[in-house]
Amino acid sequence: MTEDLNPDNKEVTTHSGMVAIVGRPNVGKSTLLNHLIEQKISITSRKPQTTRHQIMGVDTRDGYQIIFVDTPGLHKKEARAINRYMNRAAYSALAGIDAVVFVVDGMQWTDDDDLVLEKLRSSSCPTVLAINKIDKFREKEKLLPYIEQVSKKMNFDAIFPLSALRNINVKELRQKLQGYLPNGDFIVSEDYLTDKSERFLTAEIIREKIMRTMGDELPYSMTVSIERFKPNLRGVVEINAVVYVERSGQKRILIGSQGKKLKQIGKAAREDIEILLDNKVFLEIWVKIKSGWADDERTLRNLGYDSET
Repeated sequence: MTEDLNPDNKEVTTHSGMVAIVGRPNVGKSTLLNHLIEQKISITSRKPQTTRHQIMGVDTRDGYQIIFVDTPGLHKKEARAINRYMNRAAYSALAGIDAVVFVVDGMQWTDDDDLVLEKLRSSSCPTVLAINKIDKFREKEKLLPYIEQVSKKMNFDAIFPLSALRNINVKELRQKLQGYLPNGDFIVSEDYLTDKSERFLTAEIIREKIMRTMGDELPYSMTVSIERFKPNLRGVVEINAVVYVERSGQKRILIGSQGKKLKQIGKAAREDIEILLDNKVFLEIWVKIKSGWADDERTLRNLGYDSET
């Protein structure tokens, strides 16, 4: 016998809306998104500008549905076409939303933070300031003066000191954001998690492993394209990925002596991709030189860098 969860047949009110997560590079926006929805969909690393695209993550619970939009870090220096693309992707996320989470580093305020702030001043929706990385404050007595200092920069609707990495105060932030959602039907189905395809997420996993493995050895002039993504007759998903770099020296560094670096990256990526797909994976990674790809708008579009802006 099935239990009637609504015996009085009362109409259940649902709330849904969109929340943009914005900030300068390397303040922890993607880590915060992953903890807000309690799933990893946005790649992370210690390197600035790890996130290059808008990535939607959906949290549905207790009659509330928040569609979070993770954005690339806003930055003043637009030296290359890819920098301009990332800024456009971040700016466009501010249209048609119900609330903004402005993430800053609890350790310092920069000119790029001021750039984000100027964009938010013209927004009419609620803005929540998330002061991230409070776990790194060795002298806790300095935290309150810092909060007081940054709170004067704008009339924020709420201020949340938190640690995305340590999951401190993230639940409380999510509950606060639920209060900004308008009444209405869920925008997407309850089991919907992200707007990104498995193919896209696979490329991002590979890029994450490259950035984490290479450290400072490889510049950001690297991107990943999936050329083949198809199950074979045995049910194993065959994936062929191409990593594009700009110079032959970068190719040598990435492959490593006797291919050891690339094998290490491939092994780590395959393990995470198998978890993502819940399936056995055969992964091949090739490294190719595409000079100037990050400076050319047309090449960026061909590599999928303009599809959602």
